[in-house]
Amino acid sequence: MRRVWVFVPPRPVVSGGMRVLVQVARQLRAWGGLAGVLCWEEPLAEASDLPWQAARSAPLAAGDALLVPEGWPGALTLGVRAGCRLVVYCQNWAYLFHGLAEGVRWQDLPVEFLAVSQPVAWYIEQVTGKAPAVVRPAIDRSLFHPPPVSQSPRPLRVAFMPRKNKAMAEGVRRIVAERNPHLPWQWVPIHGLDPAGVAELLRSCAIFLATGFPEGCPLPPLEAMACGCLVVGTTGFGGWDYARPVDSKAPLPSGIPLRPVPWGGNGWWVADGDMLGAALALERAAACLEIADACQQVRAAAFRTVAAYDAEHQAAEVAAWVQGL
Repeated sequence: MRRVWVFVPPRPVVSGGMRVLVQVARQLRAWGGLAGVLCWEEPLAEASDLPWQAARSAPLAAGDALLVPEGWPGALTLGVRAGCRLVVYCQNWAYLFHGLAEGVRWQDLPVEFLAVSQPVAWYIEQVTGKAPAVVRPAIDRSLFHPPPVSQSPRPLRVAFMPRKNKAMAEGVRRIVAERNPHLPWQWVPIHGLDPAGVAELLRSCAIFLATGFPEGCPLPPLEAMACGCLVVGTTGFGGWDYARPVDSKAPLPSGIPLRPVPWGGNGWWVADGDMLGAALALERAAACLEIADACQQVRAAAFRTVAAYDAEHQAAEVAAWVQGL
């Protein structure tokens, strides 16, 4: 079996993308294919169980594989010097060329790709001609789960993430307030919380407004679904890996073939940047809350969606990728 090294870049704050790299490293360890985890500076404190090594002194060897996230092509030199197989794990299609010198083409480099979702894989193939395997993120279902059935009905609380296109979220809020001054909307920002805090907040809300763009395989809408929220908003392109509209007349992405999935409409999805469309969709989701059967149907589709993004599915995708190296 080929040994795989995973490079985790330095960041001042632990990002969702870094946590996915850690997930993949743990899956590789369970599979028996993890050589080690590389860092420029200090290892992640929350992943102290992994075999960290200083990137510049790690014993990479010919025949090993080096997995590097998009945006850090300089780290590939570690593998070039050692004669490793080079793999770029693209978690956000918009950053595919980030850090790559002007005039350098991916097609001219001895690299292959791993994608975080089917839309990202499709994008990479269209751009580079190389078809990547897909390894999706996993939701921690011990953290992200619905509130107890006995809990009293949640008020009209809308969770959103200010760091994800704050201007769009603010615009949607103002439109909704302008059109519905009589409704007691409560807008709840998600900011500066650890995963447990995010999950607790989501369980207190009825709706999650997604405003992220660009996205590779956005986790916040999935986490909101897992906590029982109705989801409204944008996919950031990568979210079309799982996003399926409740409304049959909703706009679908142009050009990209959507993969077949075993769930139906799981959210009120609108075009990226469509502020008015998101506000109108938010009103439809709020109305759905008043219709028990319809609301239950959407939540059931959402729970089926989330079930496809667990550790077991991720393990199978990692195993398939490693066997193909």
